[in-house]
Amino acid sequence: MIIQNYRPEGRLNQADKKLGSYTFLEIEKACASGKILESKAALCDEEQNLIVDLGCMKGIIERKEVVFSPNNEVKNIAIITRVGKPVCFKVMEIKKNEKGEYYALLSRRAAQEEAYKNYIYKLKSGDIIGGRITHLEPFGAFVDIGCGIISLISIDNISISRISHSKDRFSPGQDIRCIVKSVDTQTGRVTLSHKELLGTWQENADNFQIGQTAAGIVRSIEDYGIFVELAPNLAGLAEYKEGVSVGQTASVFIKNIIPEKMKIKLVIVDSFDTPPGERKDFQYYIKNGHLSYWRYSPLSCEKVIESFFK
Repeated sequence: MIIQNYRPEGRLNQADKKLGSYTFLEIEKACASGKILESKAALCDEEQNLIVDLGCMKGIIERKEVVFSPNNEVKNIAIITRVGKPVCFKVMEIKKNEKGEYYALLSRRAAQEEAYKNYIYKLKSGDIIGGRITHLEPFGAFVDIGCGIISLISIDNISISRISHSKDRFSPGQDIRCIVKSVDTQTGRVTLSHKELLGTWQENADNFQIGQTAAGIVRSIEDYGIFVELAPNLAGLAEYKEGVSVGQTASVFIKNIIPEKMKIKLVIVDSFDTPPGERKDFQYYIKNGHLSYWRYSPLSCEKVIESFFK
């Protein structure tokens, strides 16, 4: 099992240290030791160099030092989208300008290259790691798994309960747990999954009982009924009811729970627009370690939903 020392950008600094408030001595020591630091990219100049606020001096990450890419391809969008956000880096050199002011030459590329060598390339399929959501698309969520190295969780691997967009499950900046599906050492590409950590059908169903009334999210409306999500890895089917819309919160009466068919029968009591609120943390049934095999469906169910990690 890999111990994660290379944190996502925005999480590298100690909690009691203001972002970018480094002293001259700290910058000198980091330059000598190769320690990875983090601060905010204040702007991108006309030559697409990132200017970083270090507190005691200005830092410059030249364009060629912004991103490490195994295939040496650096897109402009990967540079300009860093402005206003924390970036990790190594201090390569401390210099003086013509005015006698100190500034530091920095390399985010060197920090990422070290992270690939000592962490990313040592990951195995099935390893459980931490990450931070960077941005969301209809096809999936992009995750920083360390030093700004981005991986993808495709939408079908986010949860068992179906969603139409990754924003239905995640928010930018959210810290999550995820599981490695594959690591390509040629391209540096890492693919991830998330659903296996959210519990099996039985683990989720054990939180509910017949006769209870619970709250859920309306995920889809079909001719034969309405699917209501009770948890990210658990949905039930309710009879059709007029006036119900996808995305609403529904109060549902739990009519029956049938493990051998992996079904929960519901009756919608009421539905209303979901009020804006704080993001809820996930209930992870597995948080650390390694998985080789995971089965979602109960053993009594003929339908098998499972994942293999090789």
